[in-house]
Amino acid sequence: AFKVNGVAAIHADIVKADVFPHFVEFYKRKGITDKFIGVTNGVTCRRWMAQCNPTLSTLITKCLGSDNWVKDLALLDGLKKFADDDKVLDELMASKLENKERLAKYIKTTMNIDVDCNSMFDIQVKRIHEYKRQLLNVLQIIHRYSVIKAMSPDQRKDVVKRTCFIGGKAAAGYFVAKKIIALANSVGNVINADPDTKDYLKLIFIPNYKVGNAQIIIPANDLSEHISTAGTEASGTSNMKFVMNGGIIIGTDDGANIEIKEHVGEDNIFIFGAKNHEIPDATRKMK
Repeated sequence: AFKVNGVAAIHADIVKADVFPHFVEFYKRKGITDKFIGVTNGVTCRRWMAQCNPTLSTLITKCLGSDNWVKDLALLDGLKKFADDDKVLDELMASKLENKERLAKYIKTTMNIDVDCNSMFDIQVKRIHEYKRQLLNVLQIIHRYSVIKAMSPDQRKDVVKRTCFIGGKAAAGYFVAKKIIALANSVGNVINADPDTKDYLKLIFIPNYKVGNAQIIIPANDLSEHISTAGTEASGTSNMKFVMNGGIIIGTDDGANIEIKEHVGEDNIFIFGAKNHEIPDATRKMK
């Protein structure tokens, strides 16, 4: 191969330090220091903004004066001057609400579940896998349900309403992934039917996740979950799609989350959990 590349900055470091250290040293001795490089994955904003989120795209084009940003996302820096423009912010929120109503209509049509569009839409849609930690998400939803359930009616008035969406497919022979899907559906059945909590918290597992319904789901996000154990996600691309559509990421210091944090700033992303270099020690302590 002419080059060997990782698909995110952290992945490139892992490839050099853990996967191919002997080859890195071999090429260094030959005077070749750029055999192993990093080229971060990407997504097309033609599909994941312009096509799937026309109201947001129209607003951005109006603010910037052209649609050249579709081919050059660096032009989005021009939106910073509108950060305190009430008219633009109102249009932005109207766009978000329209996208949430579109997803709510899809859920009602396909699953016959009513969704409160004034609730926070907390979304995790991606391939079902243990390292992507949908199980962790379900466990925190169970905890949130237990806390709300224990509250008095007056205390619940201060709760931020939240609708949690999980979606994704499991490989045909992946037993554990299928059990995670079953668990998410079972937990949702309990939470969504509880008269004490259903107005404050819902969990909906969206079946048959694919590009078609992703274009409805992703623009509706307020918060998206990208919570793989640090060092296990090579890059990820759904994190890019979600943040491009005006949502906040909650995630770990993993994959492209790291580079997204560098671009949006630490105030505009929620990062938690151990760093990649801390994982081996944490694993030893667990054993």
